[in-house]
Amino acid sequence: MAQPVKLEKGGGTALVTLNRPEAYNAFGLDMVRLLAEILIELAVDPKVTGVVISGAGKAFCAGGDLRWISQYGEKHGPAFHELAARYHQAILEIRRMPKPVVAAINGLAAGGGFSMALACDFRIMEASAVLRQAYTSNGLSIDGGGTYSLPRLVGMAKALEIAAFDLPIHAEKALSLGLVTEVVDDGKALATAVEMIEDMRRRSLSSFAASKQLMTDSFNTPFEAQMERERHLLSWAADQPAAREGIAAFLEKRKPVFNPDV
Repeated sequence: MAQPVKLEKGGGTALVTLNRPEAYNAFGLDMVRLLAEILIELAVDPKVTGVVISGAGKAFCAGGDLRWISQYGEKHGPAFHELAARYHQAILEIRRMPKPVVAAINGLAAGGGFSMALACDFRIMEASAVLRQAYTSNGLSIDGGGTYSLPRLVGMAKALEIAAFDLPIHAEKALSLGLVTEVVDDGKALATAVEMIEDMRRRSLSSFAASKQLMTDSFNTPFEAQMERERHLLSWAADQPAAREGIAAFLEKRKPVFNPDV
């Protein structure tokens, strides 16, 4: 039986593929548990400098598997409670990972798949792919950090509109709203996402890690406390090899060479 999540590594890039194409990569408990375990491993793997998440087949991810949920009978609350706990662990690993994480949206991203894509640092969306928040059309509320990410990406009024009416969001609309980083031709999301990770590898990864942490925490931090965090991470970044190379390159009037051994 095929693993519900596949992991491939090469050249510093880890490719995580949600692998239930027959169910549009909808996830149950075993799948999100494995996804969280893989992301935890990748976060600390020194050979991995970036992660791409994509889906097998025609979809990125259709969210929680409602057929799996239905096995719990009429009381669905306990099933969602357990599923969300594991799923949220995976989302937290994406947000806390000090490495770039790119969603290659190769098809439908709905429900938990929508929230997972929003949690990634960058989103490459194919021209025929579609985003749907989907939760409210099934009488549910949004999880996976979607209520955090969505209003910060599109503003409160538009986020509430998306939650209330759940209209499909096609690629160009998603780009205009700021929900995705780039729209590419069908079949090219994965290659473009990998190229983005390769581009990042030529840059200061320690700078990215500090910036990601600071921006993630900024919405819950008072201004003065945020500046103190900035000072702390600036001092940390300044002691990393990337900063030594960057400063030397500036003084020597040349282009910096970051991560020569990666």
